[in-house]
Amino acid sequence: MTATDGLFVPPGHGRVMAAPAHHVTFKVTGAHSRTASTFEVVVPPGFDVGAHVHTRSEELFYVLEGELDVLAFEPRVRTPDHWQRWESRSGDRVVRATPGTVIAVPPGCPHAFANPTDEPAKMFFQASPPPDHERYFEELLEILGGGGPPDHAAIEELRARYDIEQLTPLRHR
Repeated sequence: MTATDGLFVPPGHGRVMAAPAHHVTFKVTGAHSRTASTFEVVVPPGFDVGAHVHTRSEELFYVLEGELDVLAFEPRVRTPDHWQRWESRSGDRVVRATPGTVIAVPPGCPHAFANPTDEPAKMFFQASPPPDHERYFEELLEILGGGGPPDHAAIEELRARYDIEQLTPLRHR
């Protein structure tokens, strides 16, 4: 591939990283884009990424299949648990995102997603700038792949290194 060549990733292709709590297919990485890393993410039933915020990163989520509860606003009060109950100063609340829903998250905006259903959900996910989220996913899936409950101390340290301030805990069944 030369500097002027594009990248074609057919359906079902890309580097796959999987753990019981997450299944991520890397579609476009920092090796191919200066602006964003792109992933296809399968969110299993019961997974909750927890509310968090980035100071530098910008993210975009597009729900392809299933349903996700999503948050993308500054709440009146950042309570340490149950982001699903948060409300913005203007009255916005957590919404149920269905296929075709887009969520754009600028730097500094608290956000979260969770799959409260009994079926997996799939989303297209873009993070800018690359390659921070690529490295983050690689290390997070190592932690989550160990089985048992998540090691919250290891996840907290990991997130601090990748511009992620965790506001509520990550959870999965």
